Amino acid sequence: MTEVVATNQTILVVGGGISGMTAALEAAECGKDVVLVEKNPVLGGRVSQLYRYFPKMCHPVCGLEINQRRTKMNPRIRVLTMAEVTGISGQKGDYTATVKISPRYVNENCTACGECAKAAETDIDDAFNYNLGKVKAAFLPHKMAYPQRYVVAPSVVGTPEGDKIKAACKYGAIDFGMQEETLQLKAGAIVWATGWKPYDAAKIQPYGYDRFSNVITNVEFERLADPHGPTGGKILRPSDGKEAKNVAFIQCAGSRDENHLRHCSRFCCTASLKQTQYVREKFGDEAQSTVYYIDIRAIDRFEDFYAKVRADQSVKFVKSKVAKIVQDEKTGDVVLHGVDTEGYHRYANTHDLVVLAVGMDPEVQGAQVPAEVAADASGFLVSGDANGGIFGAGCATNALDVNRAVQSATASALRAIQVINKVASVEG
Repeated sequence: MTEVVATNQTILVVGGGISGMTAALEAAECGKDVVLVEKNPVLGGRVSQLYRYFPKMCHPVCGLEINQRRTKMNPRIRVLTMAEVTGISGQKGDYTATVKISPRYVNENCTACGECAKAAETDIDDAFNYNLGKVKAAFLPHKMAYPQRYVVAPSVVGTPEGDKIKAACKYGAIDFGMQEETLQLKAGAIVWATGWKPYDAAKIQPYGYDRFSNVITNVEFERLADPHGPTGGKILRPSDGKEAKNVAFIQCAGSRDENHLRHCSRFCCTASLKQTQYVREKFGDEAQSTVYYIDIRAIDRFEDFYAKVRADQSVKFVKSKVAKIVQDEKTGDVVLHGVDTEGYHRYANTHDLVVLAVGMDPEVQGAQVPAEVAADASGFLVSGDANGGIFGAGCATNALDVNRAVQSATASALRAIQVINKVASVEG
C-alpha cells in the first residue's frame, strides 16, 4: 500500500515532464514539500523522446540527467509514477486531490538487471518510440528511465509467461499482487504541468497519414534519427526499409487552421530546420531535404540557426501549403501536389518520405482538468484569480519550446510557494 504524507503546506505537481520536474525542484529547493505525480512509468516527458535540441544540436541527456539526480537526492520530493489525478476538491490553501495509481508489477527491489525482459516472450507496442517498434512485455521504457525500474505489461499477469518472468527475477522485484490504488492527498497549491501531445495527423485527410505508411510525423522522425530509437538511428522509411535520403518536411500540418489547431505551435519551424540536419548528417552529399512552408517563424536567437540551414545546399525551401499527398503503390514514393506561391506554378514533387510538422495540443484540455480552471479557446490553461491555488506550467499553458517551458514552470513554482507561505503564516 502506497503511503504519502501530505498536508496543506505541500505543493502537488501534476505531470513529470521537464516543466513538472522543474517546478518540483524549484519548490523543494526552496524548502517546500512536494508530491510529483506522473501518469507514465518514468519522468522526463516529451523531452526524453528528443534526439537533439535546437539550435545548438546538443543532446537532452545532460540536462535530464542533472534534473533526475537533483530529484532523487532531494528528500522533500515524493515521486508517484503511473499515477493520475482524477479529482480535486477544496480551495486555495486547502485542496484534496484524488490520485489513482496503476500497478507496474515491479517493486523497489528492481535493480534493472534485465533478466525479466530476457524471460519475456510477448512483444508489445513501444510507446516511448511512438509505437514505431516493439518491446518485450517486461521492459525498461528507455535507458535513461527514472525511476530506473522495469514495468510488466498487464497482459502477461496470471499467464505461464508471467510465471517465467517472475521466476527469472533474483531480487523478488516482480509482484503480481499489486492492485490499482486510490489515494487522497492534501495540498495547499497545485502546479498543473501535464504538457502536450502531438496533434492527431490522421485528422488532416489530404495528407493521408492514416493511409500512407511513408507519411510520418515530426515526433516519429525524431525517434528514427536517434541511435537509441527503433531503427538504431537509421532514417528508413516504414514501407520497405529503404534509406530516406530525399525527405519532405511540411510545416503547419494542422496548425494555424480553423479546422484543426488555430494557434501557432512556435517550435515546429525550428524543429524541422533541425531535422533537415539529421538528413544531412546521415547521407552527406546525397541528402535532399525540402521544407514546404507558409512562413518560417524562427525569431530571436533562432534567426542565426535559420540562416545556417538556409545556406545548406542540401535543403530547399518551397513557399506553399501542400494541397494533397499521394503514395505510389509500386515504388512507395510519396508525391506532393500544390502551388509554389513564389512564381505561382503547380508542382508534383516526389520524395522518399514525408514528415508532417504537427503542432502542440494540450495533453489535458482545460475542460478536462478535475477542478474549475480558466482556459483559452485552444484548451491551454490561463492565469487568473478564478484558478485559485492551481497554476498552469509549461506547455499546459501555451505552445512553448523547452527553454520557455522551464521559465514558465519556475514562475508557477514561485506562485505556488507564495500560497504555501501564506498558509504557513496564517496557521503559525
